[in-house]
Amino acid sequence: MSESTLEAPPFPPEPAEPEHERAPEPVPWTLRLFMRQHPWWTTTIVLGAISVVLIVYAGTRPSYDAYGWLVWGYQTLHLSLDLGGAPSWKPLTYLFTVPFALFGHYEMWLWMFFSTAVALAGAVFAGRIAYRLSGGATATLDDSPVARYAKIAAAIFAGAAVLGLQDYMHYILSFQSDPVLVTLTLAAIDMHLLGKYRWTLVFGVLAALGRPEVWPFLGLWGIWAWIKLPSMRWMLYVGVLVIAFGWFGIPTITNHRPDLAGQLAQKSPRALRHNQFFGTLGRFKDLEYIPVWIAVALTIVVAVVRRNRLILALAAGAVGWVIVEIAFAYHGWPALGRYMFEPAAVAAVLAGVAVALVLAGLPRLSRGIPLWAGIPVVAVLVGTLVPGAIARIRTERHDVHHERARTHQIALLQTTTNVLGGARHIANCGQPVTDVAYASALAWLYHRNVGSVGGLQQHVEQVELRKRIPKVLIRPVARGGWSLLPWHIRPSQVARCSGLHAEYVVTPHHPGGVLIHLHR
Repeated sequence: MSESTLEAPPFPPEPAEPEHERAPEPVPWTLRLFMRQHPWWTTTIVLGAISVVLIVYAGTRPSYDAYGWLVWGYQTLHLSLDLGGAPSWKPLTYLFTVPFALFGHYEMWLWMFFSTAVALAGAVFAGRIAYRLSGGATATLDDSPVARYAKIAAAIFAGAAVLGLQDYMHYILSFQSDPVLVTLTLAAIDMHLLGKYRWTLVFGVLAALGRPEVWPFLGLWGIWAWIKLPSMRWMLYVGVLVIAFGWFGIPTITNHRPDLAGQLAQKSPRALRHNQFFGTLGRFKDLEYIPVWIAVALTIVVAVVRRNRLILALAAGAVGWVIVEIAFAYHGWPALGRYMFEPAAVAAVLAGVAVALVLAGLPRLSRGIPLWAGIPVVAVLVGTLVPGAIARIRTERHDVHHERARTHQIALLQTTTNVLGGARHIANCGQPVTDVAYASALAWLYHRNVGSVGGLQQHVEQVELRKRIPKVLIRPVARGGWSLLPWHIRPSQVARCSGLHAEYVVTPHHPGGVLIHLHR
């Protein structure tokens, strides 16, 4: 047998694996990689962290209205919802305070964190819209570094202009819904620009549950979507039902008054009694400074020349919102400046687009103009806004000091209630009643309807005190603290009211407060 027959046949060499079939090498996890792959999660985490820091730093508590919304959540879980008292009915806040109420007294903290985080997100959406609109407005320009940086500058300016609206931070730090509605409105616009129409509808419906001014614009968009997007028609029907049930169904079920929100709004002391047209326009104008309005005008003029329908549509929507607000003012509703935050936020976006137009467009007007020529112009615009920004920061600082004092007073109210036996013990003596300014906070602490604990103001106090109903008058003390006075107590209630005629006050020797029993 030859040796060749004993040798194993040689195996052919394995072909080299094609480059495109090789498994990619694992990329090590880094924070930058996470931020690139998950921008929405990154933004959410950052906004959440900023919100926590801001809440802790400010040390403030919810506004009059916000405490009332917390009461709605508690009452709903206990099947005792009553919308007959203040604040005015808003279905949007109700959607969140009800599930938050499942967590007991943490309901307040959940609402504070949620409203702050969502409100701050408005600057993000404004920046995103300004960035995208700047790309369209500078479409005739090349994709040079100047054009790219111009869009970034537009986004930053738009976001800052939203946060710089008059009293905007006050409403954020008093945890009201108006900045939240700005975010929802801008989010709906952003989703539409992205072509995510289902999300546009979701954000639009949520905004419509917070302000009736949204209805005509959402209705027009709904007609467009019904024609262009047949697959979404069932969602449009659901959206209409949700809005109708939220605004009219719940008040009908709880108070048999479908137009409850409108009826309460007409009783506002801040409504314009005369000159509604120019008064409403003045309130809108004051939301931004004149240089910002000049930048808005520049964007609109350029959009008219270039026939930019998108920018013109946004500008027309802002004007339409103000017209609706003027009509509401003539109807007798307040037409406050904060009810026009949304069109002012759109104006902030358009002002941001003007920044991009100047930075990227000015050098293109002539060959002799350097690429950096727009920077001094924008610097002048920003410089004219600095004094006003400083003034608003100082105003907000004073407001924060005021709100911290109010927060301390509410904390003393809780302490006073605890040292005197608790809310149930005080309520067993008589109906707890306090000044209107603290009515919603007292209602939240005592788990009562807001309308049943307020009214101690000069124009109604004498009427209230003449009613032969057992009450416990709970009044704030000027130097810090609270006084309690049982009123119209029946003989059978004397024992249960024992010790409630007292004051819990702050003194130089007792900075944390001391209980003082009083005698008639």
